[in-house]
Amino acid sequence: MARDLAEDLALLREVAREAGAIALAYFGKDPQVWLKGGTSPVSEADYAADAFLRRTLMAARPGYGWLSEETADDPARLAARRTFVVDPIDGTRGFLQGADTWCVSVAVVENGRTLAGVLECPVKRETYWALPGGGAFCNGHSIGVRAPSTALEVAGPRPMLDLLPARWQSRLHRVAYIPSLACRLAMVAAGDLDATFVKPDAHDWDIAAAELILAEAGGSLLDRRGRAPTFGGEIIRHGALAAGSGELLEAMAAVIAQAGS
Repeated sequence: MARDLAEDLALLREVAREAGAIALAYFGKDPQVWLKGGTSPVSEADYAADAFLRRTLMAARPGYGWLSEETADDPARLAARRTFVVDPIDGTRGFLQGADTWCVSVAVVENGRTLAGVLECPVKRETYWALPGGGAFCNGHSIGVRAPSTALEVAGPRPMLDLLPARWQSRLHRVAYIPSLACRLAMVAAGDLDATFVKPDAHDWDIAAAELILAEAGGSLLDRRGRAPTFGGEIIRHGALAAGSGELLEAMAAVIAQAGS
């Protein structure tokens, strides 16, 4: 088991790096853009990276399922023991605006849990990865969540932050919008942020890789029931989530639990 997961991780790291290079070739060069559902942008860079990832990963592991933001979902994936969960560019809006906070997100999931996760951030030259029980890493260095402190840097939608109890409000520094959810979760894992709320409607491909990285860094991503989300099933969309650690995460989890009820 450990050996094949290590091999899967090595595969994910290699293909994420190459997909990042493909996306980077379009970065800042006005790629063609379409709108999904009338509001969500997708570019030719997303499609190029997605095509490479699907072709390469499925050739390497033909028995795995496939779930990607930019590929029509095939229910046949539900019969596979393991599934690739992919976002070829997480943070497409930021990518198109020239921001550095976007990434390629790739994961292997089984029985609802992530078994290997990689985030490739080409502009920032950062690669995050994790295996269960093996710790979380960025560019080969072990990472961990922030130790508790008086001042707190927290991201997420303002209406959700406003619901935190008064005793937390005076300690909060509200971080400006970060377009990539996966990057935001990685920043919590690396100690660059204390925590973040996640608004409803995140999908598996936004969070599957980052959730494992955060967990292995000592943090958690929780739903309104106080549980970690599961991935790769029939339902791939999630409600409100909270990411962080310690007492602050407990307070944030209580906020989304109350809002959900």
